[in-house]
Amino acid sequence: MVYFVGAGPGAADLITVRGMRLLEKADVVIYAGSLVNPELLSYCKKECEIHNSAYMTLEEVLAVMEEAEKQELTTVRLHTGEPSIYGAVREQMDLLDEKGILYESCPGVSACFGAAALLNLEYTLPEVSQSLIITRMEGRTKVPERESIESFAAHHASMAIYLSTGMLGELGRRLIAGGYGKDTPAAIVYKATWPEEEAYLCTVEQLEETAKAHNITKTALIIVGDIVAHQHYGKSRLYAPDFETEFRKIKKSREKE
Repeated sequence: MVYFVGAGPGAADLITVRGMRLLEKADVVIYAGSLVNPELLSYCKKECEIHNSAYMTLEEVLAVMEEAEKQELTTVRLHTGEPSIYGAVREQMDLLDEKGILYESCPGVSACFGAAALLNLEYTLPEVSQSLIITRMEGRTKVPERESIESFAAHHASMAIYLSTGMLGELGRRLIAGGYGKDTPAAIVYKATWPEEEAYLCTVEQLEETAKAHNITKTALIIVGDIVAHQHYGKSRLYAPDFETEFRKIKKSREKE
């Protein structure tokens, strides 16, 4: 059996309990060495066979999985963050389907949630934004034209932009062209939840200069939207005294005598 496990955003204790237990019982681990915190490998047993996929092709990864399956071993494919987001897992799963090898997925905490925790943000503030757009700039991996930065910026929703740190000048220009104001709050979060994490608040217009000032060139997440400033938002109706739920009746205020 192969288990696709989300390693979380960085900190070794932010993997899920299920993910940790899968690492503990794994006979073979293939981890994304360029991004996954190596401290997570301390959960593995001493005799576990460990492979760093940063040096491997897709075919080589599959070959390790196949050999482990022949020996009836348990394999963990350890991906950074949450594997369903930019994890390139579907192509691996399709090849395993062709080989008749069973697999399961174990979710993880994605970087955008680690970044929100670092900054104590809420992406869905009432009357500010009720949507979070997770996207990326186009690089070596193409992005469908209908999913351009400009088209998403037009919504003025909260945005978490991955894999775009080396293109912040263009990103800022495209966000503004799409409808965000130049002074829209933004944040650059480098290696959220890692010991060396850094976070810088700026505006959309200042993204490139802020990154240059702090020598941030990769492994950063960009957060854009008025939720970064957490101002001028409405309170949740869920806790209002005149809001009735299955568990709480409307509470009438006492009139002054």
